[in-house]
Amino acid sequence: MPTPSLQSFPLPIIGLAAFSGTGKTTLLEQLLPLLINRGLDVGIVKASHHSVDPDTPGKDSYRLRQSGSSQLLLSTPERSICYTEKKAPNDPRLMAELQLLDSSRLDLVIVEGFRDEAFPKIELHRQDLDRPLLYLKDPNIIAIACDTPLTDNPELPLLDLNHPEQIAEFICRFCFKHSFKKETYQ
Repeated sequence: MPTPSLQSFPLPIIGLAAFSGTGKTTLLEQLLPLLINRGLDVGIVKASHHSVDPDTPGKDSYRLRQSGSSQLLLSTPERSICYTEKKAPNDPRLMAELQLLDSSRLDLVIVEGFRDEAFPKIELHRQDLDRPLLYLKDPNIIAIACDTPLTDNPELPLLDLNHPEQIAEFICRFCFKHSFKKETYQ
């Protein structure tokens, strides 16, 4: 069965695209409360190049996963954790990961990583890192958040990386444009 396209996902998706060390996670920590205060339920998809296992060896959930469960849902009074085991390690595709979310409980998904996939992204750029601008090679960049003025003049909205309120406002306008929960953030 083919994987649906990103365009078929029922929610607005916006990414934060940047080189490592730019502060994507730090910015997300600042953006989340601002977006939540505007009434949005936000889901996050974060790519990692490292193998992570938050389970504890010896616990029932770990033992069941090790016994061969393809998916395991650990349900507690505070949260549900869904482990989905892959048959072989491979680079995940964004749409496959998005399908793991319960989109009926969300208004927006922010993606950290998956920089090479085609979906709307805000580029984060720090001048002192001396890295090239991504928008020059990525037509999916819809805005640039930078910490100093750019020397060239891209035909994209420029946001101040040090003012998350401005970036949150841009994201809300992006959601409004994509017709989700308009009454919340008009």
